[in-house]
Amino acid sequence: MRRMTFLAIDIGNTRLKWALYEAARPDAGLIASGAEFLDHIERLPEEAWRDLPSPTSMLGCVVAGDAVRRRAEEQVVERFDCTPRWVVASAAEAGVTNGYDHPTRLGPDRWVAMIGARHRMLAQGPARPMVVVMIGTAVTVEAVDADGRFLGGLILPGHGIMLRALESGTAGLHVPTGEVRAFPTNTSDALTSGGTFAIAGAVDRMVQHLSAHCGQPPACFMTGGAGWKMLPSMNGSFELVEGLIMDGLLVMAEAREGSG
Repeated sequence: MRRMTFLAIDIGNTRLKWALYEAARPDAGLIASGAEFLDHIERLPEEAWRDLPSPTSMLGCVVAGDAVRRRAEEQVVERFDCTPRWVVASAAEAGVTNGYDHPTRLGPDRWVAMIGARHRMLAQGPARPMVVVMIGTAVTVEAVDADGRFLGGLILPGHGIMLRALESGTAGLHVPTGEVRAFPTNTSDALTSGGTFAIAGAVDRMVQHLSAHCGQPPACFMTGGAGWKMLPSMNGSFELVEGLIMDGLLVMAEAREGSG
């Protein structure tokens, strides 16, 4: 009898992250996981995926574009006997209502992260508003009220984009390897601190807006490859969740299979 397993895939701007679970539900055990740079995803069937059992179902989130999505689909089909499925934001799913002007234009990673964060928040206690921050190539800051309605969010450049913009537009500046300091006294620290505090300030403003709108402080979640770098510079209490996209994919898969 075929083992019921679920494959979750998160394709960002630089890497494909994957995880194979024992079932399509949030509390499922993890069988295996890994990541591959987008330039090398053709290696997956013969390397990382070579000895894995074929998943019963698969759901993925991709922001890297159609060409990368098609390449990933080819690897899934080559190695596994399952149909690739990809998230597109909708008007409502898994307890979250989409308040975007055009719901399907919301980035799928943002949508999945909010669904994962809400499930995590409800598992911890009563429903509260929440701010969900993803720190990657770009930074997104989402506001969700206590009823699960996505009110809106911010998009701003991540550290690397900020620094490259300064490097290309300002004579004599180069991408630094500085430290975050309250009072920087060299150019590298000044650039690194400036970018960090710009992101922290945008997040703090959203927390203030949501607190005022909802009349209570929100639960705050942070995820993304550079989240651990930002966390010490944040005001308030942020929970750093490494696999928030994977959490959201598990919640969505369970809801879809349960309704199907």
